[in-house]
Order: sequence, then C-alpha cells, then structure tokens
Amino acid sequence: MTVTISAPELHARIADTRLLDVRWSLGAPDGRPAHAAGHIPGAVYVDLESTLAAHPGPGDGRHPLPTRAVLQEAVRAWGINDGDTVVVYDAAGNLAAGRAWWLLRNAGLRDVRLLDGGLAAWTAAGHALETGEVTPEPGNATLTDGELPTIDIDEAATWPGVLLDARAGERYRGEVEPVDPRAGHIPGAISAPTSENLADDGTFLPADALRERFAALGARPGDQVAVYCGSGVTAAHTIAALRIAGIDAALYPGSWSQWSSDPDRPAATGAR
Repeated sequence: MTVTISAPELHARIADTRLLDVRWSLGAPDGRPAHAAGHIPGAVYVDLESTLAAHPGPGDGRHPLPTRAVLQEAVRAWGINDGDTVVVYDAAGNLAAGRAWWLLRNAGLRDVRLLDGGLAAWTAAGHALETGEVTPEPGNATLTDGELPTIDIDEAATWPGVLLDARAGERYRGEVEPVDPRAGHIPGAISAPTSENLADDGTFLPADALRERFAALGARPGDQVAVYCGSGVTAAHTIAALRIAGIDAALYPGSWSQWSSDPDRPAATGAR
C-alpha cells in the first residue's frame, strides 16, 4: 500500500487524480473559507464533521465513523469513480486528511494517498493555487466496508498487544483535558504523539526513522498494534505512519472521547 505522494509527483499526475481538501482542526472545524481562498487546482472541499464522521450519540465518542451509505453518497458527490487515484491533503501536516485516507482505504478504494507535507509542500514547490468552490461531475464509486482493522471499547480494555495513544503528551499524562469528560489515558497505553510522525517541514519522517520511533515504543512489524486519540481523527495519521514503517495497526474509533465518557472505565495519569 503506497501511503504518500510528493508534491512534484502530484503535479505530474494532477490531470488524472481526484483531489480532496480536508482542512479541519480542533476548535476550528470549518475549513471551507480557507479552501475558497486558495486550494490545489481541482481539489474538492471535504467537511470532516458532516461527511467523515457520524453525529455523536451517547457513548459513541465525538467523531463516530460514518455509515457506508453516507460515505458513498459523499464520495460520489466528490466526483470519485471506481479505479480513481485519490489524493487527500490539509494545511496542518495531514492530521485531518489522515482520517479521509483511512476511511477511503477502509471503504475499499485501492489508490488513496496523502500529499506528503500537505498544502505547504505544494506551495513550497512553486505550484499555483486556485480560488472559489469546486463542484465536480458526480462519480460512480461503489464502496465496501471493513478493509482495515478496528477495535471496540472492550477490546481496547483487554488489548493484548501495543496500544498507542496519539494525543499530545500533556493530554496523555492527564495534565490538561480541553474537550473530553476526564483527563488521563487508557491504562497500559503508550504515549505516541501524532506530531512526532513528522519532520520539521510537515512531511512524514522517512520509513527507517518511523520504524525506529515505533520500535522504541514497543511496536514492530508483525506485532499486534492498535491506536487511539481524542476522537479517532488523528489516530488515523499514526496508522498511516505505522504503515509507512511496515506495521499494520487497528484503529479504536471511539478513542478517549468514548472511553472517558464511561465512568466505569479507569483512567490512568502520568508518564508510563
């Protein structure tokens, strides 16, 4: 599975590529104005809250996975056909675009890639942006489901392998909790902040460096590995980084937002 594409590679192939702009961040979820002000030519804006997540319900966490029917309707509206190459990006190191990458791969699209370095890599390479909205002709993609592994809350509680917490270290340690009901982490989880997947320029670290990083956390090729974050968004980015390193990993979609909402689930604090 090829996970990324560089800005020069994308520029050479842009005529045959479907582009999705997934600008979103915690506290500033609406990236549409930024998209309209300047995006890679042909890129369709993707609203994470409405198309890459279901409405949260009691006990589900903040960003439940969307149903296959909802995602398929969105994918066709984005102009994606069966067999297309799809490239996703954002303006924050692909921390949100990783969610789209994971969902589309999980739904059976075979060639989905993250623009390595995101929008910054495109502009740094000297390539132009366009403004306004992009409304493509509807596509015909037919999605499946369950192509990538997931675990639920009970499996997270008894996970026999390595459970990585992709949130910032201070949230893992329970020093701060800006959005979820309780501070701390799932007992036994290991802190693996998503930001440490990236080099200073926002591109993924090389595969060898990622393998070294995850090996230091106890995760090696062939191991049982699962990942969670606050609500299942940035954990997908770490799954992409693990894949670059040659390590398969499961996503816990409910993540800390689901776990911390259940008063019967224990919360650990401090460094492991």
